[in-house]
Amino acid sequence: MSAKIRIKKRLTSSQIIILGYAATILIGGLLLMLPFSTKSGESMPFLDALFTSTSAVCVTGLVVRDTATFFSGFGHAVILLLIQIGGVGVMTLAVTFVVATGRKLRLSGQTSMLESVSAESGKDAWRCAKFILSVAFITEGAGTVALLPVFCGRFGAWKGIWYSFFHAVSAYCNAGFDLMGAETGQFSSMTSFVGSPMLNITFCLLILCGGLGFSVWEDVARNKWHIKRYGIQSKTVLAFTAALVLVPSLYFYFAEFSSEAWKETLTGGERVWASLFQSITPRTAGFNTVDYSEMSEAGLAVTILLMLTGGSSGSTAGGMKITTLAVLLLSAVSVFRKRKEVRCFGRRIEDETVKSAAAIAFLYVLLFFLSGVVISATEGLPVIDCLFESASAIATVGLTTGITASLGVFSHIILMLLMYFGRVGGLTLLTAMLFGRRTEDGRLPVGIIAVG
Repeated sequence: MSAKIRIKKRLTSSQIIILGYAATILIGGLLLMLPFSTKSGESMPFLDALFTSTSAVCVTGLVVRDTATFFSGFGHAVILLLIQIGGVGVMTLAVTFVVATGRKLRLSGQTSMLESVSAESGKDAWRCAKFILSVAFITEGAGTVALLPVFCGRFGAWKGIWYSFFHAVSAYCNAGFDLMGAETGQFSSMTSFVGSPMLNITFCLLILCGGLGFSVWEDVARNKWHIKRYGIQSKTVLAFTAALVLVPSLYFYFAEFSSEAWKETLTGGERVWASLFQSITPRTAGFNTVDYSEMSEAGLAVTILLMLTGGSSGSTAGGMKITTLAVLLLSAVSVFRKRKEVRCFGRRIEDETVKSAAAIAFLYVLLFFLSGVVISATEGLPVIDCLFESASAIATVGLTTGITASLGVFSHIILMLLMYFGRVGGLTLLTAMLFGRRTEDGRLPVGIIAVG
């Protein structure tokens, strides 16, 4: 045939999402490679720049170079911009840009944006984007004001204002990037503020606000204090979030930080704040007020579970999501009580939701475990430290026992892939890879398999 046949193929919403994040990461990496992005004026190696950009866009916080001491002011601004883009969502900003420039928003763009923030289909994408940006900017602004006394009092007015703004955005977006390296030592995070009530309270509130999810905030804004009117999503998120703050806090206070190893490090008041902070930051902020390399293996194991759980769907947090854990636990309860359906707050959970929750949990646990074992075997490091690192990456947390910068190229590539997987979402990535095909098989004869 002499005529050329062109096949025009439209991208699915899942493919648009993963390509949008990939493009942002690549552009961010190229910007960080510029000589004036570093304090030394030398170009950053491509892999290190790409790792940093991936960590920022995926709001993780794992770093191979100390953010404060290695990057220039321009580099800090680029990292903060990437954090903000990753926090509110690439598609949210894309929709905002299209509307701001007076262009017509296509249906595919609306669908992609709603899917990227786990919003209900059929909603107005522009209205949803405005709400997301409003909540983000208002919360970050309030966090900045609250942190001013902390940072201005220690570092002076101008540096204090910049530090307050940078850390408020990083905390709300659950990113974990900090600028403390030049003040309290490289990779020190917020360890010098372990006993500061204002910083601990502000950071914890910012992390929780970012991790609740935009749909929950929309429900709260609409129904105020009338909790009975909240949807099942909001009730589940709020109930399980409260439990996952209280129970780990008690564990850290009475078990981990009451040991002899910490008595010389933490005073009575610092022990309280450290327990609260370390129960909240793994889901999934990445800041730390204690040195995780000094934590017991039991404490690291509890932190790994918290990291894998993460925050809420459609939030700035990562992880397999708190609603996934909730559905799995409620499914187990229904089996124990011999019920035919999974129930939650007087409603029935569809079987499709239970299947999705099981698939997501399986993917996260499998990839986290295999990656940790491979890194341990490759680097010759203790497996608990490597599992901690892989959990931190796939859950987009950013906590580390201090091994990130010393890992080899192969391990860094694994961590980048885990961060990317964790940010775009496992099902979104798999759907895109399978081109969104949906298989409709006929019903087969029942087969009996004994389990348990």
